[in-house]
Amino acid sequence: MTAATASWLGPLGRLHSPSSAMPAKKQAKTTDKSPAAGRTVRVRPVPAVSRSIAILRLLGGVGQPLGVKAIADELALVPSTCLHILRVLVAEELVTWDAATKRYALGNGMISLARSVLDRSGFPQLIQPALDRLAGRFGVTAMGVEVAAKGSAVVLALSHSNQPFRVHTDVGSRFDTLVSATGRLIAAHGGDSAAELRKRFAQIPWDKAPRFEAWKKEVELARTQGFSVDRDNFMAGLTVVAVPVFVAGGRLAYTVVVVGLSSQLTTVATDLLAQEMMREAREISGLLVEGG
Repeated sequence: MTAATASWLGPLGRLHSPSSAMPAKKQAKTTDKSPAAGRTVRVRPVPAVSRSIAILRLLGGVGQPLGVKAIADELALVPSTCLHILRVLVAEELVTWDAATKRYALGNGMISLARSVLDRSGFPQLIQPALDRLAGRFGVTAMGVEVAAKGSAVVLALSHSNQPFRVHTDVGSRFDTLVSATGRLIAAHGGDSAAELRKRFAQIPWDKAPRFEAWKKEVELARTQGFSVDRDNFMAGLTVVAVPVFVAGGRLAYTVVVVGLSSQLTTVATDLLAQEMMREAREISGLLVEGG
């Protein structure tokens, strides 16, 4: 693996598969917790919105243009409905259409939306120098990750080392579940009950699954020691280290994540790395709190 590129590993786990992009036919009624009101708000399904988002996520995930039939089949949509949505997305410049191949791809309008999110956060600009330092000093791939709603996460900043092995992921990649090191931090600071954690734990796609009891102890340890480690669990041969970045009110908003070869990240090296990551995270947290 020393010269390989892991193209699907991220701070939490595998990328959302295209088929999991919420086809509207299968979408159930959901509820969401409103932080401002402190109460549960019912979220009513809006099929047109869900289908549009599903199409955008699919086109972003496959990395190549697709025709109407391929998109409709993948998302279980009626082809005519799929076509109408695509035409609207093209008109809004979120999707492009190649008249020669009759295939669709993400458009430049998505870049403007993504840039607005990154500019608003401030976190990517603050964390990037720290990621560069970590990647260069320790020979790892370093990421700044936002903990989004419902335990998902989005890569906002990224830095690679010059080592032959690197984890290939992109800014904007989205991950979910409680997998890997960031997943342990989310579990430690998310407030879920043991029963809920056990249910979510069973859905994690491990390479080498730990026992739930052992994993739960690691979650508790992550809360007390200030960092978490996934060594060979999610993917054999890789070690993932994550530290939390808190904002006002003590809320876990971001994590700093590094991924490297387990053969290089020994226990001693991992502890040294984690201490440096925590120092960087504390500085960023202070800046975010002051700025907020």
